[in-house]
Amino acid sequence: MLRKIKQLDNLIVEKIAHLHNPVLNKIMIIFTKLGNGAFIWWITLSFPFLVIDSTRTIGIYLTIALGVTYVTGELIIKPIFSRTRPSTHLDDHELIIKRPKDYSFPSGHTASSFTAATVTVLMCPLYIFIPVLIGALIISFSRMYLRVHYFSDVICGAFLGISSGIVCVFLCSRFLPDFF
Repeated sequence: MLRKIKQLDNLIVEKIAHLHNPVLNKIMIIFTKLGNGAFIWWITLSFPFLVIDSTRTIGIYLTIALGVTYVTGELIIKPIFSRTRPSTHLDDHELIIKRPKDYSFPSGHTASSFTAATVTVLMCPLYIFIPVLIGALIISFSRMYLRVHYFSDVICGAFLGISSGIVCVFLCSRFLPDFF
């Protein structure tokens, strides 16, 4: 089973590499940078939600969910699996961005993006959720495009983000509503 997943991962990396061109490279670099440290989700969602009284609860839940996602993915799962990135097998001239130094599995960019998408789908109107989901999908694709994550890293990152979002919204709404 793991061999089949690895074969599929490598095939997808190769297929996506055929899409590379200077314009798309620049676009994917921009989206991947927006996902660094969940930057876009802190700046465009958490912070504005936290400062507005009517959306403060959403901001708190999202902040907690992003924190849970970070601790679970970056501090627990990545060190356990210690999976090398696809870029590890590339020569320097084949890289589009700097080679990341940490592990590949799961994709932290994808996990935080899908955490934000999940919290917004559960707590926000459609006009907020749709752009967040589109951003999450593009950021996730950018990680494969730039050859810093395998498809399975992205799928598991999305699963982690969705799970964290659901669990945090459920638990926060159940145990924290009296504080806000």
